[in-house]
Amino acid sequence: MEQIKVLVGMASCGIAAGAGKVFEKIDSLKKLEKQPFELIKTGCVGMCYREPLVEIIDSTGSFLYGEINEAKAVEIFEKHIKNSEPVKEYVVKTNLFSTEDESYWNGQTKIALKNCGIIDPENIDDYERQRGYQAIKKILNDSISQENVIQTILDSGLRGRGGGGFSTGMKWKFAYNNKSDKKYIICNADEGDPGAFMDRSVLESDPHAVLEGMTIAAYAIGASEGVIYCRAEYPLAIIRLNIALEQSRKKGYLGKNIFGKQGFNFDIHVKEGAGAFVCGEETALMASIEGERGMPRKRPPFPAASGLWKKPTNINNVETFANVPYIVLNGAASYNKYGTEKSKGTKVFALTGKIKRGGLVEVPMGITIHDIIFKLGGGIQNDKKFKAVQLGGPSGGCIPEYLADTLVDYDSVTATGAIMGSGGMVVMDETTCMVDMARFFLDFTQKESCGKCTFCRIGTKRMLEILIRITEGEGNDGDIEALEELSYQIKDNSLCGLGQTAPNPVLTTIKYFRNEY
Repeated sequence: MEQIKVLVGMASCGIAAGAGKVFEKIDSLKKLEKQPFELIKTGCVGMCYREPLVEIIDSTGSFLYGEINEAKAVEIFEKHIKNSEPVKEYVVKTNLFSTEDESYWNGQTKIALKNCGIIDPENIDDYERQRGYQAIKKILNDSISQENVIQTILDSGLRGRGGGGFSTGMKWKFAYNNKSDKKYIICNADEGDPGAFMDRSVLESDPHAVLEGMTIAAYAIGASEGVIYCRAEYPLAIIRLNIALEQSRKKGYLGKNIFGKQGFNFDIHVKEGAGAFVCGEETALMASIEGERGMPRKRPPFPAASGLWKKPTNINNVETFANVPYIVLNGAASYNKYGTEKSKGTKVFALTGKIKRGGLVEVPMGITIHDIIFKLGGGIQNDKKFKAVQLGGPSGGCIPEYLADTLVDYDSVTATGAIMGSGGMVVMDETTCMVDMARFFLDFTQKESCGKCTFCRIGTKRMLEILIRITEGEGNDGDIEALEELSYQIKDNSLCGLGQTAPNPVLTTIKYFRNEY
């Protein structure tokens, strides 16, 4: 029998759904019957709503099986692995026939997620077979200058995927122009939005892409040390990151004189955060790395001039770094052909809430909210009426159904009162109380406030008290006006992004659903 590959999705979502037991069952059958196939643990392909997932690749093509338990695994083993007879009723994706999940894949363009669910995240050789580490090799072998690397990122139009949307190339340029004996690269993996899990999935499924992106950034700005700031609630991501780091060092991809380039010394370590949402803000994050309480600092000076340990520092998030190797390897034009005039490339979104197909999708910028929810996400659970989507997490806002044709790009989303954020999309149906939704998100940000700014510390507390009263049926005349006034005071007088955006869920729900208040 020709050897085939069997891949089991073993990211956190798959393991939580029972993928560990499925893997063990297939492994035990393989050993018992001495079948010569390759059994591989892989990450998340994005189809979280169909976990556990098992993919079989044989001479005829690829067959992705969904919602597999131990009993189904035995059936697939007997029929497909042993006798080359696919079990069609369990197949959710294949190149040989159509499935009901086909529209989930249509419209997606995978760049940041291109290896997720495809490779073994704990095997550097798997990453290299997908052209891994070829981008940094190209830079060093061809002696591409730092300025030209930065220009490529500028030309690509890549903007920060962590929420701010600032030009990645400009960030690198600022850090490059600030001369110093020591510079740092930081990967912000402090993903904390309720309902967001894009960064976790990339770290668990394709950690080397992030390491390579950081190494390219380090070369571009002249940094010698990198830090991945990852919250401790992501244990599997941290395990796989540390495995990837050790493998990279052994291959000479991290350390001294990388790829034989004299003087190019760069290494990375993981710093575990304690789960403070405010540490997603870059100055609070740096304070935490330095051993201080995670509280924002005044800017300027900006990190590019005086960041970690008062040295020039560049900070990007996980998804941003994951895009970098593709851009360098394929050219800026291959990336900026996707998207809109001011928002280039693709964006990863986490679909949660009252949606049929919860999981991850990566789409070109410029797609509509409606298409993401109904074409890729399959629509609303139980075919109820779509009411709104919270975009951008606790710092974002609720976009109502009648604005569902809004383009997903930085400017169009901001115009609604929401923000792109890191990419969380919490979908709501007709049964959702919008006041309650605003209360939920404000409760989160109020608890996560570091307390440094009076307006954020006390203002969000007063707003939350009003929202609780309203949701308990004890609202008073003037409450809505008080919420609006407090919102603008907090936005105008808070030091960091947490306080400046905390009122957004309240303001957008008042704007679009005032009657519910």
